[in-house]
Amino acid sequence: MQSLTFNLLKLLLRFLFPTVEEITSQELANLLLDSEKPRPLLLDARSQTEYAVSHIETAVHIDPLTPDLASLSAISKDRKIVVYCAVGYRSAKLAQQLDKAGMKCIHNLRGGIFQWANEGRPIFKNDHRAQVVHPYNAIWGKLLKHTYHAQE
Repeated sequence: MQSLTFNLLKLLLRFLFPTVEEITSQELANLLLDSEKPRPLLLDARSQTEYAVSHIETAVHIDPLTPDLASLSAISKDRKIVVYCAVGYRSAKLAQQLDKAGMKCIHNLRGGIFQWANEGRPIFKNDHRAQVVHPYNAIWGKLLKHTYHAQE
């Protein structure tokens, strides 16, 4: 049931944000391993509390409610940016804002960090491997495998 619900949510997000480019967790993992290409800038669009529990390695926190887009102005407009949140809604909204601000090559991580963790991909806290992810809330947290739930 969990995977069906998650797949329906991802379809809904495609419908709500049709212009936002997506990247799968497999595509992102391949990019992060490819030493021939520049690493994408990873933006974590969750709350500071969620980010503090764990995040994808090298990800930079950006406030999803009041993002400081000016701080990104020094970044090359052509640099690949991957934005993620718990499941993809907040990051899709931020991707739209970045696009309107003139940034290019913006991708939303399909399924967010929940998908990433559910697939057993590495997550980090303070430069060390972590085992859990903040579940956001009781409802959305049901999309995260129980073994990856941080205790609130």
